[in-house]
This record gives sequence, structure tokens and C-alpha cells, in this order.
Amino acid sequence: MSQGQDPLDIDIDQLLRESARAAAEYDSSESDEGNQQDLQDRQALRRVAGLSTELQDVNDAEYRQLRLEKVVLVGVWTEGTAQDAENSMKELAALAETAGSEVMEGFVQRRDKPDPATFIGSGKVEEVKQSVIATGADTVVCDGELSPAQLRTLESKLRVKVIDRTALILDIFAQHAKSREGKAQVELAQMSYMLPRLRGWGDSLSRQAGGIGGRGPGETKIETDRRRINDKMAKLRKEIKEMKVARDTKRQERTKYNVPSVAIAGYTNAGKSSLMNRLTNAGVLVENALFATLDPTVRQTKSSDGRIYTLADTVGFVRHLPHQLIEAFKSTLEEVAAADLIVHVVDGSHPDPQEQIRAVREVIKDVGGGDIPEIIAINKADIAAPEVLMQLLREETNSFAFSARTGFGLETLIKAIETSLPRPRVEITAVIPFNRGELVSAIHERGEVLSETYSENGTRIHAMVDAHIAKRIEEMIEVGVLKP
Repeated sequence: MSQGQDPLDIDIDQLLRESARAAAEYDSSESDEGNQQDLQDRQALRRVAGLSTELQDVNDAEYRQLRLEKVVLVGVWTEGTAQDAENSMKELAALAETAGSEVMEGFVQRRDKPDPATFIGSGKVEEVKQSVIATGADTVVCDGELSPAQLRTLESKLRVKVIDRTALILDIFAQHAKSREGKAQVELAQMSYMLPRLRGWGDSLSRQAGGIGGRGPGETKIETDRRRINDKMAKLRKEIKEMKVARDTKRQERTKYNVPSVAIAGYTNAGKSSLMNRLTNAGVLVENALFATLDPTVRQTKSSDGRIYTLADTVGFVRHLPHQLIEAFKSTLEEVAAADLIVHVVDGSHPDPQEQIRAVREVIKDVGGGDIPEIIAINKADIAAPEVLMQLLREETNSFAFSARTGFGLETLIKAIETSLPRPRVEITAVIPFNRGELVSAIHERGEVLSETYSENGTRIHAMVDAHIAKRIEEMIEVGVLKP
């Protein structure tokens, strides 16, 4: 170890190894060329079948990197219909493929509740083991969150790597995070997940340090690692808090000048970034994959009558989104909680769009956005079943069907967004001299002009404006700069 290097960082890096992999080290470019490069970089991170750096005996590894070349999926059906269970497994397969793996086979077991020892019953464990041997799979992915004991027991019985849904989602986030804030948030979420599961990554963690100075009472290795991870998590929280200041400052500027904000939220891969690009030409990376975009993008745009407002493309949601991610990405999700309007994008071609709507609303409520006005924007109308579209339009008030790919329905959706923006509440009438054109421009951009005429003294304007502009005009009238 070189002098001056923090031993804490070295140990944590050894524990996490590739926990904070990045799709690229440079900031995202808004050009088409930049997006193509992003896609190429992301594909370069895909795991290659046949390359193995794992230990043969899984019990010897303290923390093994996620190798997901060939996977077998395992789910427990405890409630709902058979179709619900099938949709859940399809989503798990999509998550696994997004992480760069090849799905070999899937198993679903009907149970009242997951087995406390092995998640699935002993008979199903044996069946999965035979499938692993027959297919050559090296990883088993469980559709649920495993306890440390379940994880340890399953690995000892199956003799391959076992991960749960939460670890899989965290791995995808680690691959796709690009900004400094995004990487820190993902690393914090991974550590929060890993901390109670350290015992599951190897029996050696329970040993005490040996040799001179290590005999007698003292910390075991697991206690040392837990302390170091807690220290690292504290450092990450501090960094994220400092980065949050910049985001809050920008948001406060928009609030100060009463610039309406619209948050585009929705289930992952529903088409949020595609809609953002359609509305603002933002050049956000678009990929047919889950969680393709993690870092929020905020762009300024204008309504048809000239009013300025902002659009924010946020991270996608998913069923049972890990609570570690909600906590770590709280500063990012605040873009949703602080919005004046939420455009909730729904994949109309999905087998169960209503379940997606429910899952997204649950997360929005968790971050404090439950009372914000909402527009349901049903995407992929060009490939969705007509009866599904009609059912959604009937059941969801303030809902609109559109296609980001073809442009169908976009004009109607944009009109609905502009109509739903908060309206200025203060009515003013003033004659503004021609040399104060910037004030007229501000009224057009942030207010609602009711009438506008011209005279030799200047522009006579009657408008609804926000409190900030109204106060400014009132002060100028008082000093004689403007005429009422």
C-alpha cells in the first residue's frame, strides 16, 4: 500500500470489487454520436460467457462479483393469479437480461409463504439443482428478497452463486450509473444491502485476526468489516448531501421565479426518455432495456402561449423497488416530489399496465408526491391492444394515449400538460415604456397575457402574473417608472 492511501477505501474496494462499475467515465453527451458511444460502452460491460474468475468452492469466497452468464430463475407464487406470477417472472427475466445474462430456465412454486430456510421447498431445491447441472448455469436468481440465512442455505445446497431480485437491480444500477452523484447513490444502496449479509459471503468473516496483536478478546473480521462499511456509508451520505446542495440551488431558482416544473415519471422502460426527447430534443439516452436512464435530466421548454416551464426525466420505477435505492436516490426522486405536475408514463403494451400504475404511485407516495396533480400518458399506442387502451382511458381520469415512436397523440398530450400547469394568480394592468422590453418579455414567459395594446407611451398590458413580477411592477408604479 502506498503512503497516504486510505486503507478504508482499499478494504471497501476489495469487498465490493465491481460494485460501482460505471458505463463511462465522462459526462453524457447530448448528441446522437454521444448516445451511440454510450450504448457501445454499455454493451462492452456485458459479461462474456466462458470467462470465469470465480473460486470453485463458493464457501471460500467472501464476496463474489456478480457473474450472470447463465442463470436459472426461481419464484414463489404466494398471492394473485397465475397470470400475475407469470408476469413477475417475465419481469425478472428482463432484469436478468438487462444485467447481461442468458436465462436458461425458470421455476415457480405455489406456496402460502416462502420457506424460511430455503425460500422454496426442499423438493423444488433439488429440482433447481438438477436444472443447474443440466443447463450449466452458474447463478440462480430468486424473485424476492432473501434473508442472509436463506442465501447461505441455498448456496450450500445448490453449489452455485445465488442472488435475489434486490441484488440484481442494484447490479443494473451499478452498470448504468454515470454521474458522480449517481455512482455515489448506487454505492450507498449496495452497502446498505450488503451490510446485514456479510455473514452470507463466507465463513471466514467470523474468524478473529491471528498473529501478534490479534490474540485474545477483540474484533472478528466481520465486526471490522461492518465498522469499515458503516464508516464508508457515512462518508458517502456526506458526499451525497453536499451534491444535493447544487440540485437544491437550481430548484430554488426555479421556485423563486415561479417557473412551473413537470416531472416525467413511470415504470422502467415505459418510454419516459423517448417522451422527453420528443418534447424538448434533450438527446437523452434511449435504449430498449430496464433502467437505461438513471441520472435525471431537466430541460426548459415553452408552452404554445410562450410560458416557460421545465421538464424533468426521472429514474424509472419497478415493482418492489429496493428500499435501499429509494433511500439512496432520495435527492434525485425529490424532482418528482417538488414538481407542480407529474406526467405518469405507462406502457400500454405491457400485459398488466394497471399493476405498473399501482407500483409507480406507491413509490411517488413514498417520496411525498402523492397529492401532486397527475396526467396518465399511455405510451406505445401503436402496438398496444385497442381494448387495453380503451379500458385504461375509461378507468384513469385525465389519461391520454400516445406513441413516442410515431408521434401519435403528442399534440393532445402537450395541450393537456400546458392546460394543467399552475396558472398565475395576480392580475395586473400597466403601461410599460418601450425601453423596458425585458419586463414585457418576463410577463409573456412567466405570466398569462389577457390583452396587449400599443400607444405612444409604451405597451399597455393586462395580464395574470406571479407574485414576484406583480411586486416588481407595483414598486415601479410607486416610483413613477410605470403608469397604471
